[in-house]
Amino acid sequence: MDPIAVQTYTVVEREVNSVEKKERKQENKMYLYQDRIVTAKNEFPVHQVLDVSFRKMGDQGGLLYLHTIKGLYSFMVKSSPNEFIEAFRGY
Repeated sequence: MDPIAVQTYTVVEREVNSVEKKERKQENKMYLYQDRIVTAKNEFPVHQVLDVSFRKMGDQGGLLYLHTIKGLYSFMVKSSPNEFIEAFRGY
């Protein structure tokens, strides 16, 4: 089954020890299917997703929010996720 929409997001992992601080960035993709939204670590049935929203932060993207019945999940995005949001709301 092909996805209806795809959105790239970034995960930042920070590791701090007594000597140094390391920061790793990894890009992942979020997929919207007819019955679910799939991320690298989670799968959300569409009927459990109440809304998808976006908050711009500076000139370098912002945060994409999945509002679900189990809580709020945020994802850092570099570009506007409007197409993904419209695909979710239109479906």
